[in-house]
Amino acid sequence: MTDGVVERSRPRDRILETARDMFHKHGIKGVGVDAITEAAGTNKMTLYRHFESKDELIVECLRANAAKAGAMWEAFEAEFPGDKLAQLHAWVRKAAFMLNADGRGCDMANAAAELTEPEHPARLVIKELKEAQRARLVTLCRDAGIGQAELLADTLSLLFEGARVSVQTVGSEGPSAQFVRMAEGLIVSFRGAAAS
Repeated sequence: MTDGVVERSRPRDRILETARDMFHKHGIKGVGVDAITEAAGTNKMTLYRHFESKDELIVECLRANAAKAGAMWEAFEAEFPGDKLAQLHAWVRKAAFMLNADGRGCDMANAAAELTEPEHPARLVIKELKEAQRARLVTLCRDAGIGQAELLADTLSLLFEGARVSVQTVGSEGPSAQFVRMAEGLIVSFRGAAAS
């Protein structure tokens, strides 16, 4: 803030935030550099000064999404310090919230569907994030006392990914409306199996 006037964000940040928003709403291939620069209030020269190419901009957008996902896990720990089972239930509630947030689904999955070239630099970022999310969920399940932590984590992940697709295809009143009930039932079932 300078003399009571809020300074506009830096051009790089504006471009990145604008691109993330536009890619989320319209898809990566549905948005060109011209549209991004116009919406960000800048020009192509400025965009290319900060990002070598649209592909590099896509990668940076996905990395920003990954950082946001990392903050989610930290929030679970802060809200329920040391209580891994409560953190797992918080993951279920957050996942349910995300299902209904806007119906556009997972930015990573959407990007993977659009960027079919196996060598596209964004595909590595997508793979790394998805693997990191799985690893965190496996660790959380294990730390919550689940005997088959990997199986539960994979089951919850697939349930969540399927629910996201269901929201996109039939809306939030379809099968995804049962996500919390199904996920909580899985947790109870796996915990019961561990206790037997």
